[in-house]
This record gives sequence, C-alpha cells and structure tokens, in this order.
Amino acid sequence: MSWVVEEWKEGLSPRVLQKIHELESQVDKLKKERQQRQFQLESLEAALQKQKQKVENEKNEAATLKRENQSLMELCDSLEKAKQKILHDLQVKESQVNIQSEQLKSSKKDTERLEKELKR
Repeated sequence: MSWVVEEWKEGLSPRVLQKIHELESQVDKLKKERQQRQFQLESLEAALQKQKQKVENEKNEAATLKRENQSLMELCDSLEKAKQKILHDLQVKESQVNIQSEQLKSSKKDTERLEKELKR
C-alpha cells in the first residue's frame, strides 16, 4: 500500500525527493512534538484542577473554622457573663452573710447584756 502513496514521487529529481524527505521528517517531528505538548497540556490541566479542588477544600475548611471560632467566641462571651453574674451573686451573698454575722454578734451581745441584767 505504501508504494501507492509513494507513486506520486516517481520521476522527481533527487534534489526534490531529498527536500520531500526532509519535509516529511520535519512533519513527523512536529507531530511528535505536538503529541508531547498535548500530553504536557493535559497533565498541567489535571494538576490545575487538583490545585483548584485543594483551594476549594481549604476555603471550605477555613469557612468551617471561622464559623466554629465565632461559635466558640459567643460561648466564651456567654460563659464570661455567667461568671460575672455568679461573682456578683457571690458578693451579694457574702455581704448578706457578713450583715447577718454582725446581726448575730449584736444579738449575742444584747442577749449577754440582758442575761447579766437579769442575774442582777
């Protein structure tokens, strides 16, 4: 079958045949080069897609972490408010205990004084 393809070259001068051969070699070389570049392009496109997916995953993770951080900050604020309320309540109760303690002391003194008066 190749002889049919080569038939058109019959009768051409050796110089023209040499030039045809050079051009055919150059075409083959360019075809191989194009295949290599196509492979490189496909590889680079695959790597780009992989990087895009990685970036997207990292964006999603960052958004999740940001939401979690916001939630934790709100929880901390809530806990801090609860702590402040408990501290305030504790101070109020301590104050009440001190007042009642002073009242008890005063009552004891009054009782002792009254007992002494009764004994006289």
